[in-house]
Amino acid sequence: MVIVESINNMKNEMKTCKEKGLSIGLVPTMGCLHAGHMSLIKKARKENDIVVVSIFVNPTQFGPNEDFDRYPRTREKDLEVCKANNCDFVFLPQSDEMYPEDFLTFVEVEDLGKVLCGISRPTHFRGVTTILTKLFNITKANRAYFGQKDAQQLIIVKKMVEDLNMDIEIIGCPTVREDDGLALSSRNTYLNDEERKDGLLLYKSLTLAKDLILNGEKDAGVIKKEIENTINSGKNTSIDYIEIVNNKTLKPVLKVEDNILIALAVKVGNTRLIDNIFIELGEEAI
Repeated sequence: MVIVESINNMKNEMKTCKEKGLSIGLVPTMGCLHAGHMSLIKKARKENDIVVVSIFVNPTQFGPNEDFDRYPRTREKDLEVCKANNCDFVFLPQSDEMYPEDFLTFVEVEDLGKVLCGISRPTHFRGVTTILTKLFNITKANRAYFGQKDAQQLIIVKKMVEDLNMDIEIIGCPTVREDDGLALSSRNTYLNDEERKDGLLLYKSLTLAKDLILNGEKDAGVIKKEIENTINSGKNTSIDYIEIVNNKTLKPVLKVEDNILIALAVKVGNTRLIDNIFIELGEEAI
């Protein structure tokens, strides 16, 4: 496993791989790697000759008063995870090289980035799409792997790649959960025992919503109310949003009649958690 910190060195390594005709799979991360990341790495390993994991806590996707400074950074543990999962390269770029003082260019997917999490985090997805564009250009990856837990991000990245004719395939992978249903997230480390129990209400409410729909309930308002009641049963929960939307346009639906995404953002104590579920009722799903 090769550890690379310089952009130019990374580009040179990838150029050598391309000249050999090797396919490259990229797993972009912010570190603090867990089983969810490992599932992405394993899928990339199956589908590509070369696997690259990038680890970069991207400052441009954090807003004022968010957790950039305290976001968990576990470099040595992350490198052990990458090595154990047979990664070929780990890219650890430096912030001052990724964003030099004269940096002026950003990539933004309009509309899709202004709803759901984009309401309370208005600059977040601009930061995500900008850093991913840079990583795609640096690595020249054939495929990039993302978890469906970050569903809005996945939808936005797919749209960006489509609109800008990027020569990369975006692979969405199922959300990985603890045995009790809690979606794996680096931010779960912020939760105390009582808050973690309340965090389980997100998936419980999504499962309830899916059961309602499969049993014939189509009124989005009724479904959202049941989700709200379930989450509000917690002692430490505060709802940011509950939305039922089309799984491509992210536009709200009043009746559940097609492929949809039910997405939640909930503060549990001081920690903001997100979770979602895709429900396929139409012919074409994401």
